[in-house]
Amino acid sequence: MKKLGIVTFLLLVTLAVGQQTKKPLWSERIAQSFMTLHPDSIVYPDEEKSKRWNYEQGLMLEAFYQMWMYSGNDRYKMYIKKNLDHYIREDGSINTYKLSEFNIDNVSPGKPVLRAFEMFSEQKYKWAADTLRRQLALHPRTSEGGFWHKQIYPNQMWLDGLYMGEPFYALYSSMFHDSASFGDIANQFLLIAKHAYDKKTGLYFHGWDESRQQQWANKETGCSPNIWGRALGWYAVGLIDVLDYFPENHPKRKELITIFQNLMENVLKQRDEKSKLWFQVVDKQNMPGNYLEASASCMFTYAFAKGVNKGYLKDTFSKSAQESFQGIIDRFVTIQPTDTIYLNDVVKVSGLGGKPYRDGSYEYYISEPRRTNDFKGYGPFFLAAIEIEKMKQ
Repeated sequence: MKKLGIVTFLLLVTLAVGQQTKKPLWSERIAQSFMTLHPDSIVYPDEEKSKRWNYEQGLMLEAFYQMWMYSGNDRYKMYIKKNLDHYIREDGSINTYKLSEFNIDNVSPGKPVLRAFEMFSEQKYKWAADTLRRQLALHPRTSEGGFWHKQIYPNQMWLDGLYMGEPFYALYSSMFHDSASFGDIANQFLLIAKHAYDKKTGLYFHGWDESRQQQWANKETGCSPNIWGRALGWYAVGLIDVLDYFPENHPKRKELITIFQNLMENVLKQRDEKSKLWFQVVDKQNMPGNYLEASASCMFTYAFAKGVNKGYLKDTFSKSAQESFQGIIDRFVTIQPTDTIYLNDVVKVSGLGGKPYRDGSYEYYISEPRRTNDFKGYGPFFLAAIEIEKMKQ
């Protein structure tokens, strides 16, 4: 009996030590890493324009909101407030934001603003959200009601814009009982599905120019010539996030779910079998210069995992999501001795038109620089980790 007692004691000690040395969840490690790298504000130290109100901050704050909901840890809630309060004044005006620019990117941070209003009940957040909603009411549109990507890009819808405008629009409409707006929200996704669809792959081209005036636009279809990974990711993430607020009985809800399901089936077909990841130009894996890109891979992984968790995707996507998340860790993640997580190979930016002119060619997309710890990759990586952990639970 004495010997058994010693064995039991040693076993308990081993288990206790194991518990103490067990690494925290990926979501916790990513959150801590980001807060270590950006303790005061979500900006790039070497990029002055990142100190303006912008969608990348909105993306990261949405990830921290989801982490607060998932973990219940109030430090994440306070991190959101701290960052928003750099911009939102007591009268609800937004520092560095100009409604008259009609840039749909700048609507995206409105989603965490609404979260803050829910969490803290401070009127300034409601006033700020009202301003962003006013932008959507006045925003220029195509002849069929699609939001222009920006006033400086007339007659154009880009896939990116579906994430920038619609999740905020849907959350605002849900919170303030504006059921009439959900038809307009659905229409944005349906217009992309109608005009930017590629019959060959079942995916979507980056942009569509209703006027066919842009050099990058196909003179018959108005579409840009290539399928850019992150643009496709923005569309997928925007769609699944909007469904969180879309009324169950809305006549367009099933149609949106079908679009999402078909999109994710076709995205999976383009996945690199070895790495379980996706390329910068999604459907041209074997072309010289193409490379595995982190932000698109993280967005698709998030969409797979959340799609399973919400019941939109078949359970077989659970395996796909977990494979791709492991692929992200193996291919893109480096970990510092302090356990700070770095995410590599995020394309810094890709666009269409502008100055200097971006022609949407294959050569253009593979020439844009990559950045480590770019928020447009780090945010989806964070969101994917949360959804993967929920899925496993």
